[in-house]
Amino acid sequence: MPQTTQKKCPICGKPAVEDHKPFCSKRCADIDLNRWLTGNYVIPARDDEPVDDGEDQD
Repeated sequence: MPQTTQKKCPICGKPAVEDHKPFCSKRCADIDLNRWLTGNYVIPARDDEPVDDGEDQD
């Protein structure tokens, strides 16, 4: 019999619910949003990457 694993909330570890996936509640979803908005989560970038400003250089 295949065992199904239920996704867990990334904030508290409780089982996720359909209405707030991937979270278990609106509270955990709001905590995650707050972490993004306050800069606790960041996407790493390197300073030596070339900047593409969208303009063609001739």
